[in-house]
Amino acid sequence: MPAFANILLVGPMGAGKTSHGKWLARQLSMRFVDLDALIEQNTGASITDIFDKEGEAGFRKRESQTLAHVLAENDQVLSTGGGAVLSEANRQLMRERGLIIHLHITPEQQLQRLANDRKRPLLQGSNRAERLQQLSDLRTPIYRTCAHTTLDLTRLSMSRVRPLLLKTVRDFLNPEELPHA
Repeated sequence: MPAFANILLVGPMGAGKTSHGKWLARQLSMRFVDLDALIEQNTGASITDIFDKEGEAGFRKRESQTLAHVLAENDQVLSTGGGAVLSEANRQLMRERGLIIHLHITPEQQLQRLANDRKRPLLQGSNRAERLQQLSDLRTPIYRTCAHTTLDLTRLSMSRVRPLLLKTVRDFLNPEELPHA
């Protein structure tokens, strides 16, 4: 088994984990999994509905179960939800089963990228900027400590992010460990 069976993208909402993850999976001929989308598919309910009915604790339990199920497989690029790293058990499992790449953006960038997004349960309050800052203060240190590497996307154009992401993966993995395209 390769040193890293999977590639996991962690970071705040709006960092591009899903869009960059889909692209990376295509480049590496790997399966792409969006953890939040899979939870929605498995439950038949939106993340917002799960939060409304079960609270954040209920959602986090589903998230941990789904993460464990997904990480039983290999050769995947996984986009995690922004809060997946809050659980120590999740962090340990992710480190055991994959290369973790933290995609970092600032709360100000998140605010711009999520300006029209009304589906995120943690952003339902009136002061989105304050909430994003609170989440960043709590989660950024966790992302940085659990990740094998951090890509600071704050000053990178979209056209520069993807080549850097691919180079980062290749720097961590031996070429013979990568699926051949």
